[in-house]
Amino acid sequence: MFDHGFSSYIANEKRYSAHTLRAYESDLQQFFDFAQTADENFNPLKGDHELIREWIVFLLDNGDKPRSINRKLTTLHTYYKYLMREGLVNDNPTKKIIRPKTEKNLPYFVDKGAMQELFDRLQFPDDFEGHRDRTILLTFYCTGMRLSELCGLKLNDIDFHSSQLKVLGKRNKERIIPFGIELSSNLKTYIAERDKIALDNNYLFVTSKGEPVYSQLVYRLVNKYLGEVTTLDKKSPHVLRHTFATHMLNNGAELDAIKELLGHANLAATQIYTHTTFEKLKEVYNQAHPRA
Repeated sequence: MFDHGFSSYIANEKRYSAHTLRAYESDLQQFFDFAQTADENFNPLKGDHELIREWIVFLLDNGDKPRSINRKLTTLHTYYKYLMREGLVNDNPTKKIIRPKTEKNLPYFVDKGAMQELFDRLQFPDDFEGHRDRTILLTFYCTGMRLSELCGLKLNDIDFHSSQLKVLGKRNKERIIPFGIELSSNLKTYIAERDKIALDNNYLFVTSKGEPVYSQLVYRLVNKYLGEVTTLDKKSPHVLRHTFATHMLNNGAELDAIKELLGHANLAATQIYTHTTFEKLKEVYNQAHPRA
């Protein structure tokens, strides 16, 4: 039953990897197997959207997650696009299907105690790299900026008089982020160490050879130091961005203000943090209330 012309289509036209190709073939074969069991006269060219709905119900009843089902529906949608291109069907039955809603993945964040341990109790080497690494971590946590934004910071982006940083975000959109006394002090100490290295660039964060830091280096050092204070599966610069936003919200910051600080284009992207804080509230309630 499997249409090998479809395999050629997604391999050549879509240029998918071998792994993705196997996943598409497996998804489509699953649908064919179900359809032939449900209807011995099954013909994919009939474009039976009711049969597709029955398949979704079957998958849900068998424990498939909405995210997995939606991936399989994407395969089926692509298959019918291929059949339409070949002139074998006139429309795509998957367009009549309402997809199962997927749960949003709540962002990982580090709790306050772990962040206090990171900056108050963890010992960083008393050398250039030690000062740089601590300042990088503190910059992430105090500003919520993205990895690419941190790597692109220049010395003249810092205004110590006004205690603010100028950041170049997505789509080359500039924003201003304020910072406090601790980050100010760390930046000054780090810059004094940085200036001991012969440099021919204006980038704020540099390697021991005076070259601008790069994403992999920053990712590794964040992963290393977060691994000292948390057992989270994810330990990345983006986790520190999530941590900044979550701690700000938990301490009374307005959602609109967090949106501006993060450089989000709209409030919907920022609202994920309200889900995070609500989940934390539910956890506290369930632990504390005698009849929870």
